[in-house]
Amino acid sequence: MSGPYPEQPKQPLVLGIESSCDETGVGIVRGTTLLTNTVSSSMDEHVRFGGVIPEIASRAHLDAFVPTLQEALHEAGVTLEDVDAIAVTSGPGLAGALMVGVCAAKALAVATGKPLYAINHLVAHVGVGLLDSRPDAGAAAGQLPQNLGALLVSGGHTEILRIRSITDDVELLGSTIDDAAGEAYDKVARILGLGYPGGPAIDKLARQGNPKSIRFPRGLTQPKYMGTAEEKGPHRYDWSFSGLKTAVARCVEQFEARGEEVPVADIAAAFQEAVVDVISSKAVLACKEHGITDVLLGGGVAANSRLRELTGQRCVSAGIKLHVPPLDLCTDNGAMVAALGAQLIMAGIGPSGIAFAPDSSMPVTTVSVAA
Repeated sequence: MSGPYPEQPKQPLVLGIESSCDETGVGIVRGTTLLTNTVSSSMDEHVRFGGVIPEIASRAHLDAFVPTLQEALHEAGVTLEDVDAIAVTSGPGLAGALMVGVCAAKALAVATGKPLYAINHLVAHVGVGLLDSRPDAGAAAGQLPQNLGALLVSGGHTEILRIRSITDDVELLGSTIDDAAGEAYDKVARILGLGYPGGPAIDKLARQGNPKSIRFPRGLTQPKYMGTAEEKGPHRYDWSFSGLKTAVARCVEQFEARGEEVPVADIAAAFQEAVVDVISSKAVLACKEHGITDVLLGGGVAANSRLRELTGQRCVSAGIKLHVPPLDLCTDNGAMVAALGAQLIMAGIGPSGIAFAPDSSMPVTTVSVAA
């Protein structure tokens, strides 16, 4: 289960396993054709805690994996014997949750003798841009644009990437230095009494509020952080949301201290505008300054209506084409893992073997783990 294939399948049938957070995902692709994307989420089990509890997520993966695998194989109309290779998220993510998926994938690889690929969760989000659900799409359908960037916005990650090659050349241009955007949404939703998950609740309520009613800070946008195009600052393409979260908390406290009703809808709208304003502006800036002409938006927060709207507007103004996959492929799923695994196989890159360990802080520059 190590070393390159003697003959690479032209359209490999790959089973992908995702367990980095609270979704147990099993996806199956044939080359770039999506056959099934089966996901079991444990989100409901985390609601009363206001966030994902790693131990609960890990146990939920244990319970959900076999039924999810069986459902995926049934939907795709294939068996484990038909599969050419197995791909699994090796990192980044929650250590215990990753362990469940990795151990399951290793067990399947040993039992079936299939090659195993340990891949990067973040790069896999870009892989969904290759997928086509049409059975007659063929290999030509799965082509990524030249000069491609990826804006990944989720509960655990906010990053802008440059993709020279999805299989071996991914560059991190900027990232959050503290809270991810989705994490900030959850924390602010808790402050406003909106429950968990915070993203959908704030997005819905914000439509009833005035985003200009309060001016919340845009982190890392001061000249000392931004610099200039000629002399870039230390955080020109980076984000920070912890100060924004604190500003919302202080705002709520001030209304309460004055005995006034807290304008929850206005605060939600103003908070959301601050988040999407700084995300979209910095992402577009990074793309313009690095010659990126196409950008893929991925991650759970890609479901946010205002983020898609403002990022789309700014991309159009900058002459950049924005690609947003179907929402069920933006969130964590096994199909994206299978898609990247298929690309590695078709590029002639050898599998990882079974000696690797999950890496909760795997850098985005590591697309897959070498044997």
